[in-house]
Amino acid sequence: MTAQWLKTVGPCSISRLSQQPVDAETIEAARGIIDRVRQGGDGALRACIKQYECRDPESLFRSKRDLAEAFKRLPAAVQGVLERTATRIDAFASAQRACIGALTVPIDGGEAGHDVAPVDSAACYAPGGRFPLPSSVLMTAITARVAGVSRVVVVTPSSADIMLGAAYIAGADAVLHAGGAHAVAAVAYGTESVTPVDMIVGPGNRWVTAAKSIVNGVVGIDMLAGPSELLVVADDTVCPKLIAADLLAQAEHDPDARPILVTQSPNLVRAVNTAIGDQLANLATATIAREALKNGLAVVCQADDEIVDVVNTIAPEHLEIIGPSMERLAPRIRHYGGLFLGRDAAEVLGDYGAGPNHTLPTGGTARFSGGLSVFNFLRIRTWMRIDALDDAQPLVDDANTLAQLEGLAGHARSAQCRSLN
Repeated sequence: MTAQWLKTVGPCSISRLSQQPVDAETIEAARGIIDRVRQGGDGALRACIKQYECRDPESLFRSKRDLAEAFKRLPAAVQGVLERTATRIDAFASAQRACIGALTVPIDGGEAGHDVAPVDSAACYAPGGRFPLPSSVLMTAITARVAGVSRVVVVTPSSADIMLGAAYIAGADAVLHAGGAHAVAAVAYGTESVTPVDMIVGPGNRWVTAAKSIVNGVVGIDMLAGPSELLVVADDTVCPKLIAADLLAQAEHDPDARPILVTQSPNLVRAVNTAIGDQLANLATATIAREALKNGLAVVCQADDEIVDVVNTIAPEHLEIIGPSMERLAPRIRHYGGLFLGRDAAEVLGDYGAGPNHTLPTGGTARFSGGLSVFNFLRIRTWMRIDALDDAQPLVDDANTLAQLEGLAGHARSAQCRSLN
């Protein structure tokens, strides 16, 4: 009998994922860690590294020279992969940046508009605990650089050459060798040796996510990303082995990851479950993937409208749509972090640098937010100038009237001082 790796449910049982990015207990504990580093500076940061990362803290920072030397130690083939991936990410981010520019429009008596300015500094978090993730270094730091951020610091608990080398290729100014809530606290509030930043971005575990939620407002953040998700919409023309491979690629991220299959074919669900079992037998990360599969679902729908409703309700982080009868539904689906359309547009290709960023909203938050991009690092600053006060009188009169309607006498007086009537 085929193991039910993906539990089959009907569309009526689907509700918004609305997972909390992190539990209240972790937030409370992270708050204590943050206060400890905020008050204790470098000494507290080093103590936290020793306590939570189980290592003796060496120098906190790796310099640009250290990053260059780490890159040189990498095999030529690895250097090539990092360089090619960086080029693709840079090209996509540069095209995004070109989409937005300064604006000037006429107003009564003058002009108004906006300019676009990057934040001065950013910390780009890259996980390095269970697996070193150089792709996250490239995705975050390159995007910050393309946006025009002057100071870019990669923050990671890993000192592996692959991580440092990726930081070098991404153009980072330094690497802060620390992870978890204590690292977030250091870059948010600063210590004797850590200069605080304006923006913190990048994926991380529940401690990083909790810390980002706490410091949000002191610094800017990109998003609160919870466990990873992949939803595959497929018809029965698609090879079950391919679907299983894609779902397992997501499941191996984390025991809390969520793989989901949506289809009109019960036979496809059975075939995918069989393929999952076969592939788990020789998957090095099977222990993690098996835990994640406990969160997995197979949603069997009766009609196209049900499929569209299910996907829009879940609003998944990653959405693959595969098969001729399913791909035509793409324009009707409104909510997702990243879309991968067609048999060979595997989510893993997005993870590893096709161009679009792989830091994406989770837990249904794709209903109101998007993935990391150059726009996260940019500020739209508005301005106005009045050159001809006589031409501006309609604006002055309306400002005076509105101020009086709101009972703000000082505002009204300020407008009246510009009245020529």
